[in-house]
Amino acid sequence: MFERFSSGYYLGELYVEPHDGDRAVIQRADHEHVNEQLYAVGHGVERLDAPLVMKVDGSHIPVAGDDEVPSGTLAIPRSLADDALPDRRNVLLADADRAETLLRWEGWEPHVNA
Repeated sequence: MFERFSSGYYLGELYVEPHDGDRAVIQRADHEHVNEQLYAVGHGVERLDAPLVMKVDGSHIPVAGDDEVPSGTLAIPRSLADDALPDRRNVLLADADRAETLLRWEGWEPHVNA
């Protein structure tokens, strides 16, 4: 779905469409697969529901999983959508380190297993 693009990002192509939700979402199974493949470090129990961070048209957005979204689709809130949507778009996916930094800037703290 995504391949290495630079030192901080992976590149993929998704069908991007507006939706009425308040957050960006992709299909839950796709979300978990990407989390496992690109964000997991392989030590102990790791969460697969941490937000992914995607860059679409110059904006970084946290992306959650949702069972109602078709595979290969990124649904973004209408407030972030432009007039050209829906459309297939190149999407950058921040790697684990960059995603954590971007999310922390927004106040997100990773869950720590005790």
